[in-house]
Amino acid sequence: MEKQLTSEFSGPTAFGHPKGLMTLFFTEMWERFSYYGMRALLILFMTKAIIDGGLGFDDKTAGAVYGLYTMGVYLLALPGGWLADRLFGLKKSVWYGGIIIAIGHFMMALPGVESWINGAVVGPKDSLSTLDTTSFFLGLILIVLGTGLLKPNISSIVGQLYPVGSSKRDAGFSIFYMGINLGGFIAPIACSTVAEYDMHMGFGLAGLGMVFGLIQYKLTGSSLDGYGEAPIVKSTEEVSAQKKLRTITSVIGLVGAVLIAVLFTGVIPIDAPSIAGASGTVIAIVAFGYLGYVIFFGGLEKSDKNKVGVIAILFLFSAMFWSGFEQAGSTLNLFAERFTDRTILGWDIPTGYFQSINSLFIIIFAPFFAALWVWLGRKNLEPSSPLKFTFGLLLLGIGFFVMYFATKIAASGDLAAPSWLIITYLLHTFGELSLSPVGLSLVTKLAPRGYGGQMMGIWFLSVALGNLFAGLIAGEASGGSEEGLAAMPDQFMMIVYTVMGSALALFLLTPMLRKMMGKVH
Repeated sequence: MEKQLTSEFSGPTAFGHPKGLMTLFFTEMWERFSYYGMRALLILFMTKAIIDGGLGFDDKTAGAVYGLYTMGVYLLALPGGWLADRLFGLKKSVWYGGIIIAIGHFMMALPGVESWINGAVVGPKDSLSTLDTTSFFLGLILIVLGTGLLKPNISSIVGQLYPVGSSKRDAGFSIFYMGINLGGFIAPIACSTVAEYDMHMGFGLAGLGMVFGLIQYKLTGSSLDGYGEAPIVKSTEEVSAQKKLRTITSVIGLVGAVLIAVLFTGVIPIDAPSIAGASGTVIAIVAFGYLGYVIFFGGLEKSDKNKVGVIAILFLFSAMFWSGFEQAGSTLNLFAERFTDRTILGWDIPTGYFQSINSLFIIIFAPFFAALWVWLGRKNLEPSSPLKFTFGLLLLGIGFFVMYFATKIAASGDLAAPSWLIITYLLHTFGELSLSPVGLSLVTKLAPRGYGGQMMGIWFLSVALGNLFAGLIAGEASGGSEEGLAAMPDQFMMIVYTVMGSALALFLLTPMLRKMMGKVH
């Protein structure tokens, strides 16, 4: 790999891109390895019987915990990015975030390590120990905190590697995005294989992946010199403001630690479904309260008010999409575990393997979708962004319609073929490729001057809200009891009606939205 200087980049390059891109590529790949590896096991571990090495939660509680966790990952990206910009710097935030993530995974592996140290797994248990539950929940909290520091800031460093107007920026992000999906493809297979022997060791392997990412991040970190540095404060006012921010951050952290400690003592009972429901209400109030404030009191011109209005409307449809799509790790994961024939030539495919399908399809089809939009654009046939959103919701609904027939098979007492899930994941992936990158791009175009970061933060709130609802839906539609199994086809059909109805509503709103968007296509 040759080091060379180009007129576009001030430092060494690799394959025509800044060499730092490779450092960030592999760091993100291993971080996503840890995230998707653990995610593939999470709801399976919570719903698994205690005697079989799980936590023995009912579906409703497990779904609520899953939803709160995945919501938190996106929610804490907002303060994580804000603190990095004003206090820690992007590079240090990625480093310390990765360390916290690794510790979180190893906390979840603790009971398994304890058994291993004692010489062997000490037979089946019929009750949970304090170590089981405390290490599990503390691990989840640490992973959420660490991801909040790492996830938004590593993407920001990628953007800094390219000068303004660089023709290679989009290609650089495409390469970086491929690292995400490479980690997302490998992780469920690797961690699920290990988890067949011990679930806790599967969590430990996820943590080991993050450690690999940290090692290479440190060893190749010189390629990021000059990027993502901590903010430099010179004036007395800046020093005072930063000192005040450090104090406030420390106080918030201390209060949070005390609250968590109190919750773990059992003094305050924890009702995960109630907390999840309340969290959804709070997110919706915060998002629309803020958007309303910007529209009515932000001092914007009418055209900008209309664009913020478009973001507010699409916020609802984005949350709707993710509430369906993110059931891959909850409802559909449990369907693969309980109602899918996973036996091939006498070998039972580990359930978590199905979680790799989405990433594999993205790796295969993302270039085709990108080329399709370009080709249609050249012919002036490219659909508007709201219409692409409609396609995304439509494909999501069709995917759940496929699953409706699979649930009918399960309700009759037979196991469904794996092909039902594979086709569903294919359709959902097409929906993701129609909506996800389009939404991110559209927000950057619609956001009024001075509101870019805030509007992107609001957009991530829609993803957080969707993840939360996905977990809540999983608690109701996963067929965990005889009554639930009998009702499962009707529940899936209700999801189809809801998603398809949303697609129709958005289609009807598209002409109005296009008018409100002005010159933004």
